[in-house]
Amino acid sequence: MKIKSLLIFGAVGLFWLNGSEAFANLNHSINLNPEATGTNQFADITIKGKITDKSGPVPGATITLKSNPGIGTSTDGSGNFAITVPADGILIIKSVGYKTQEIPVQGKTTINISLEEENNNLSDVVVVGYSSKKQGELSSSVSIISAEKLKGVASNDVISMIQGKAPGVVVSSGSGDPTSAPKMTIRGIGSINGGTAPLLVVDGNILGAYGTEGATYSPNDVESITILKDAAATGLYGSRAGSGVIIVTTKTGKAGEAKIEFSSTVGFNSPSTGNFKLMDSQQLYDYQKTFSNPDPSVLKNDTNWWDLATRNGMTQNYTVSASGGTEKTRYYVAGNFYREQGTVVNNDKNAYNLRANLSSQLTKKLKLSLLLNGVFTRNNYANSNSLGDGYLNLPFDPAYNADGTPVDPRITPTWKGRDVENFLHSTQYNLSYQRSLNLSADVNLDYNIVKNLTFSSYNRTTFYNTFAVDYYDKRTKEGGATNGSLYNSTTYKNRLLSSNRLKYENSFGENHLTVLAVGEAEKSYYDEANLNGKNLPAGRPVMSTATDIISNPSGGTNEYNFSKYLSQVDYNYAGKYFAIASFVHENSSRFGLNKSGGDFYQLGASWILSNETFLKDVKPISFLKLRASYGTTGNAEIGDYPSLGLYAIDASASYGGLPGARPDQKGNPDLTWEKQKTANIGFDIGFWNRIDLTVDLYDKRSNALLFKVPLPSTDGYGYIFQNVGALKNRGLEFNLTTKNFTGEFKWETNLNMAFNRNTILGLTEGKDAITPGGSQPKAVGHDIYDYKMPIWAGVDPNNGDPLWEKVITDVDGLNHIAVTNTYSQATRQYTGTSASPKFTGGFTNTFSYKGVSLSAFFNFVYGNEVYNNSRAYFDNDGLYESYNAMVLKSGWSRWEKVGDIATHPKPVLGGNHDSNQQSSRYLEDGSYIRLRNITLGYQIPTSWLSKIKISSARIFVSGDNLWTGTKFSGIDPEVVLAPDDNDPNVIPGSSSFRYPISKKILFGVNISL
Repeated sequence: MKIKSLLIFGAVGLFWLNGSEAFANLNHSINLNPEATGTNQFADITIKGKITDKSGPVPGATITLKSNPGIGTSTDGSGNFAITVPADGILIIKSVGYKTQEIPVQGKTTINISLEEENNNLSDVVVVGYSSKKQGELSSSVSIISAEKLKGVASNDVISMIQGKAPGVVVSSGSGDPTSAPKMTIRGIGSINGGTAPLLVVDGNILGAYGTEGATYSPNDVESITILKDAAATGLYGSRAGSGVIIVTTKTGKAGEAKIEFSSTVGFNSPSTGNFKLMDSQQLYDYQKTFSNPDPSVLKNDTNWWDLATRNGMTQNYTVSASGGTEKTRYYVAGNFYREQGTVVNNDKNAYNLRANLSSQLTKKLKLSLLLNGVFTRNNYANSNSLGDGYLNLPFDPAYNADGTPVDPRITPTWKGRDVENFLHSTQYNLSYQRSLNLSADVNLDYNIVKNLTFSSYNRTTFYNTFAVDYYDKRTKEGGATNGSLYNSTTYKNRLLSSNRLKYENSFGENHLTVLAVGEAEKSYYDEANLNGKNLPAGRPVMSTATDIISNPSGGTNEYNFSKYLSQVDYNYAGKYFAIASFVHENSSRFGLNKSGGDFYQLGASWILSNETFLKDVKPISFLKLRASYGTTGNAEIGDYPSLGLYAIDASASYGGLPGARPDQKGNPDLTWEKQKTANIGFDIGFWNRIDLTVDLYDKRSNALLFKVPLPSTDGYGYIFQNVGALKNRGLEFNLTTKNFTGEFKWETNLNMAFNRNTILGLTEGKDAITPGGSQPKAVGHDIYDYKMPIWAGVDPNNGDPLWEKVITDVDGLNHIAVTNTYSQATRQYTGTSASPKFTGGFTNTFSYKGVSLSAFFNFVYGNEVYNNSRAYFDNDGLYESYNAMVLKSGWSRWEKVGDIATHPKPVLGGNHDSNQQSSRYLEDGSYIRLRNITLGYQIPTSWLSKIKISSARIFVSGDNLWTGTKFSGIDPEVVLAPDDNDPNVIPGSSSFRYPISKKILFGVNISL
């Protein structure tokens, strides 16, 4: 370094000693003739210009004077810049992700420059927080998924489409029902009783926690998804960012000719049964003969109830859009229809979406954006007994009468099934559906007050209404007891949000500074009403036909509000050193009067080493950046009135026919936010512009966890919300992309993986566990989903009895393991396994040659145990002889004689020593790898299309969920890996009567005019 510095200083000295010769030698590149340019070559001039790339303006590019880097500026959001430099100077143009350029001024007063991309990902502009930045300049941990990467998987829910495509983002579903949304967590479970879903932000405005609001966008309108994971990225969303943030950006028009696009996807769905198979009549008869005496006459029927409960369905997805405009006014208008028939009979989803995104530069300083969206959805739900009957009904029982009508088991004396149900009979008459309408309108204003200072006002209103119907006809078993019953429910939501932002952005030489200040307020209203009636005429699912009620009407109204103020300072120097700091103060009506406000802060920094001189000559490294961040965020998803003392006014408190009130919830004026403290370090490295690797290490600690604490009956209240305990998530993520071939034949590979470990650090009041008697106690020192239950010890080879472990403590206090065939004597122990996976990820290969493309995408989960709860019903060793039974998985066996080493006890009529009770017997390896999607496409040559005035056309065939590799014995190993914020009865990691996922074969076409 010393020798290099001496050479530089020596060269500078020679230059000044021989200045005239040096200027003479530069005449070949800089015109020094003042008559040719009309400008004195030694005078300073002001240059204006615009920097673009092949896609449009490049904001944030730095322009400096080569001879004096202290003189510089940067481009604004439209790529424009202005700089005053000597007329004979040389400009250095830099921007992350683009090749550096040297531009001689040569007396020009206008210079427009087009940059050449060096790394496409680094130059991508992504939405982060309340602004946008180039991906290469981020100091935080984020994942970006483009619209192109979302293609392939057929769904009307964006979240299901990103499964396996971003490290640390776990998307899971316990159902293949198209009306059921998946669950999602980012970097583990950050709460025990509070919400764990990430915050959803659409087009710059907060929508709410994922799953708590109706959809306000169609996947076909999505331009990109940005997933914010560490505190430096999520922090500006303050009290609701503890579980991560998902930012959805919808499409906008581009200046130029109108672009009309049409896409159509049509395909067929079939239920997947995995390794699971039910017995037919002969198999069940042979099995039951080992422990009872079935009548051979039962073999006259062989009904496949599973085939009757399921079907092959159809998926349809049609979109038409128009976009375009001028430099001042742009538009994007689209309509979409999506229909998916579920693989269980009478179940389907129908969604209609209309979107209009309009923007206009009203004046040089004022820009208006108007975003309108409407979604109408009708979900038809399967008969509540269809799936259960498909699993459990006996093949001995007939489904149809001799005349082809469905059998009514209630009047069939020979019916043998335990539940006396035939869903085919009920399905003729019963109804269950929900229709919803979601409308949203965004009005956004951007006003350039003075140079470098912009005021923006982003405003949104949403209206969401649902109406649900559950009708049980008097002719069915479900409606017989009430002589026909009808349940109606309606909900209405209205949200108002106003976010007002002041942004200052300026450059001082190679220093670039952005300062952001935001004031934001949100108000939400929610109403619901529930009605029911009975004694309805057959086939009349209208409340006015009821002559009585089942229970009193119910309903309620909820409100909440949030308000916050935040500030952020974002600084970078010379495109190499980046630092960001922010502070958020937020208030919410959900928390106690004493602590309704919370303060959150975030810090982040990064260093692009590849822009340093000492790495310029290291040719293999095309990009290298180090990142670090630390900050605090919160979690406010715990209901709307958790801090207040509440009374319930209902029938239990009435007296003499008059309404009364009873204590229900004890107030806590000190209740406040859950708080997460997150530290993150990471690096991004690229080799030869063909290999890109991102690695992140994080430590996320949650404190003041919100929990609904039960109170003794003597207290007079049922429960109180308190801040209890702490837990941590610690993990490693990486994302690797390689461009294996880059010529005419292209091959790109992407692999992402995430490892996460969760530990409960402590609980208040000296408690060891939150639910000590549960199968997942949530105990100190353990993963939140560690299993604790009697441990299965196999089958006694001498008599076929089930065995469990029994812990015996001797006189010295030492524990010894014995076995017992008495379930009540078995010891509840930690099994050493958890419902939490050890790692998750995805793997994609994309090939293209000329107009042909092929992509294959796998997602995988490893190291979690699934409690296969439904086996207690159809794998119960003779307890439920009036239910069907499963065919044993390969490698399993039943005990038959002394000495047999079997996996299953001897079947005994009425059950064998409670063998189907909860124990580790039904815990199974939930690991799997799935071919989530494979797509083969062909881009029709333009020369073929020009005659019919089509600019481009692509045809493709696609397959979803075509293969799953797993040891799991059930229908499907994928289960919900996160709590259900709307249903506390859902146990993560549990599988019970699983709705099968759909294997899909789809055909599609995309056309642009």
